[in-house]
Amino acid sequence: MPRLALRLAPLLIVAASSVACAAEDATPAEQARVRLVTVAEGLEHPWGIAFLPDGRALVTERPGRLRVVAKDGTVGPALDGVPAVAATGQGGLLGIALDPDFASNRLVYLSYAEPREGGNGTSVARGQLEERGLVDVEVIFRQQPTVSGRHHFGSRLVFARDGRLFVTLGDRNSERARAQTLDSHIGKVVRIERDGSVPADNPFVGRADALPEIWSYGHRNIQGAALHPGTGELWTNEHGPKGGDELNRTLAGLNYGWPKVSYGVEYSGATISESPTAPGIEPPAHYWVPSIATSGLLFYTGDRFPDWRGNAFVGGLKSKQLARLVLDGDRVVHEEALLHGVIDQRIRDVVQGPDGLIYLLTDEDNGRLLRIEPAD
Repeated sequence: MPRLALRLAPLLIVAASSVACAAEDATPAEQARVRLVTVAEGLEHPWGIAFLPDGRALVTERPGRLRVVAKDGTVGPALDGVPAVAATGQGGLLGIALDPDFASNRLVYLSYAEPREGGNGTSVARGQLEERGLVDVEVIFRQQPTVSGRHHFGSRLVFARDGRLFVTLGDRNSERARAQTLDSHIGKVVRIERDGSVPADNPFVGRADALPEIWSYGHRNIQGAALHPGTGELWTNEHGPKGGDELNRTLAGLNYGWPKVSYGVEYSGATISESPTAPGIEPPAHYWVPSIATSGLLFYTGDRFPDWRGNAFVGGLKSKQLARLVLDGDRVVHEEALLHGVIDQRIRDVVQGPDGLIYLLTDEDNGRLLRIEPAD
C-alpha cells in the first residue's frame, strides 16, 4: 500500500497517502518516535476488534457484519452466523471478545443492538468460530427493559481474570433516570458467567429491589473498557453530555452519578448539577471538558513502546485523536493528545496487538485499521 512519509520533530509519521495528514498540524509525541500505517481499509463503520491467536483480526462492522482481516491487510467476506442487529442510529454490531479458553473452544462473544418486539436493546450472543462463520450461536444476555430508541447502547465486552464477563451498557438516552435505579440494566455495567448465568458474588445478589447481574450503576454510555494491568480491576470510559466525558475505576456496587451529577451540561446549555460531585457518588479518575467523545480504552503493556508501558490510551471520536494518559496509581497525572491534526477520522477502538503494537479502528464509511509502530 502506498505511503506518504512526513518528517516531524520529534515525531515521524508514515500513513497511507489517502489519509488526510498535514505536517504543520501534527502533534509531536513526547515519549516516542512513531509512524502510523494503514493496515486495511474498506470497512464500514468498524466498531470492535479481537486478535486471533494466529495474528489475524476479527472486526465487527456496525451494520451487522463480522469480518476477518488477514495479517497482510486483506479483508475477508462477511462471516455467517451473526445475529440480526438493529442497525439504527448508534445501534448495530458492537463489541467483541474471545473466550479465555478460545484456543480449545473457539467461542466468540458479540454485543449488539438486538431488534425486539416494541423496540430494541443491547444483547450478548456467543458462537463457535469455524471457517465460514459462527455456529451454535446463543443469546446469553439481554438488557432489560426493551426500549424504542436509536441511542446509547454501549457496549464493550471484557473478560476479568477470573473468567467472568463484564458488559457495558448505555442509558438509552430517553431512559436516563433509570441509571440510578437497580430494577433495570439501563446505565449499568453487568457481570455474568460465560454462559450468561449470575455469579454468586455479584454485589446485588439477593436484593429484591435489584437485578442480580448489576456490577455498577449511574453510567451514561460506556464505549471503552479494559482491565488495569496491575490490579486487574475494570476501568471504563463513558460519554458525558456536553462536556464531562469520564474515565472511571469501575468497582463493584458503586454509583457513578449519572444523571444526578456531571461535569458537563445539557446540549441546550442547561445545568445538570450544581456540583459535579455528591456524597455516595464515585468521582471519575479523569474527565474531559470539553468532550473528546471517548471510545476504546487500552492499558499498554507491550515492549515496543517501553516509555508508554502502563499508560492508558483513550480513542476520541469527535476530537479525532488518541489521548495518552500517564497514571500514578489510580491518579491521572498527565495527558497527551496523540495524532491530533494527523488523521481526519473518528477513532472508534484502540487495542494492543499480539506483536506489542497499537491498533486503531476509524469509524467511517470507509473505515480503516491503523497501526502505530516505532519509527526506528
